[in-house]
Amino acid sequence: MTDATAAALPARVRRGYGLGSVATGTFGTVPGLLLLPYLTDTLGVAAVLAGVIVFLPKAWDVVLNPVAGRISDRSTHPAGRRHPFLLRGGLALALFFALMFAGPSEPTGLAAAWVVVTFLLCATAYAFFQVPYVAMPAELTLDYDERTRLMTWRVAILAVAILLSGATAPMVVDAVGKDSPAGYRLMGLYVAVILVVGVVGAWWGTRGAPEHRVETPSGSFRDQLRLVAGSADFRPLLLTFVLQALGVGTMLAGVAYVADDVLDTTAAATILFAAFVGPALLVTPLWERYSRTRTKRSGYVLATLAMVVGMLLIGAALPGLPALAYAGAAVVGVGYAGAQVFPMAMLPDVAARDAARTGENRVGVFTGVWTAGETLGLALGPAVFALVLAAGGYVSSSAEVDVTQSDGTVLAIRLGFTLLPAAIVAASLLALRGYRLDEEIRRGPA
Repeated sequence: MTDATAAALPARVRRGYGLGSVATGTFGTVPGLLLLPYLTDTLGVAAVLAGVIVFLPKAWDVVLNPVAGRISDRSTHPAGRRHPFLLRGGLALALFFALMFAGPSEPTGLAAAWVVVTFLLCATAYAFFQVPYVAMPAELTLDYDERTRLMTWRVAILAVAILLSGATAPMVVDAVGKDSPAGYRLMGLYVAVILVVGVVGAWWGTRGAPEHRVETPSGSFRDQLRLVAGSADFRPLLLTFVLQALGVGTMLAGVAYVADDVLDTTAAATILFAAFVGPALLVTPLWERYSRTRTKRSGYVLATLAMVVGMLLIGAALPGLPALAYAGAAVVGVGYAGAQVFPMAMLPDVAARDAARTGENRVGVFTGVWTAGETLGLALGPAVFALVLAAGGYVSSSAEVDVTQSDGTVLAIRLGFTLLPAAIVAASLLALRGYRLDEEIRRGPA
């Protein structure tokens, strides 16, 4: 490892890079939180079909993300290999997000088709922002510990973005009228503004940042995918992160339903989000300190266990002990902060080690496959929760109709929100056992 002072990035670059998390946190949160209830409770789309609608555009991203990574790997733009993509992809994302909730509310078929098309455009724009953005740390610094410090800034800002967007977006909708199409249109514009702030901040803050270039990889795209897939440390790290994205996505999709049908108060959604994200602002620097004396892998394990414990605590507390449920959400938030800091710092370690070994820069392909996996997990989350709703007999409705769900449906919501994601996240630890790069880096050259 290099000397810490020599390897340190300018504070402006750390802050600027972190601002990109305003966009990634917002787009990763709001659709997962509000799009499914928008479809089922405002447009009247059946739960299973709504799950398909939420999933399909994200499935497209699974295919597109590695392609976006390959394109950015081959970029020769004078402003930087990745940097120009931030502004182009990010501004397009903000535009299409606002349009997604600006379509017709009836007839149901036309309204659903509008959401599918605009969400597909959102997913496409997001791929060309997210993949180059995630690829940047491996080229901004070659230092193992500096990447963790960079991720600490990113995750701290990510927590603020999730809190801001996740807590306030439902409030914007409710301010106009619960499940109101007009409320969703206003929310779409509001969130688009947040996206623009993050995108422009990241683009502006990282201009002129250092870029440690390695030769563009040779061979076909298929060859590059095969080489990335052959990385012994990338495979377990990716599978762990995908499973956790699935668990978190499933839980996120259930927030609005828990608030409305289990706790019977729309304010619960905001409180759950505040309880989930607030502690992350405090503990993220502590996770970074942990990694200085121990391995990132061990920190990742500890953070994952905290998420599982918090989810189980929420499950035990609902519906009779809401205060205890909020405390459980705080424990999940503590774990979630670490479960973002560590893997997002481990990914550039894997890509940089591959570049050092081969002399070719495949970081875009690595991050393309990584974000494809994350996208798949987050997309499957709402789809899985939609299946839980359908299995529990959930009754969809339009904005003008208020439906009381059965006891069986309420139980399905509780289990889908707590025990199911806890089991998925716990299973991810089995995959993480195969990651060994931390020990190799700490030992140094043989």
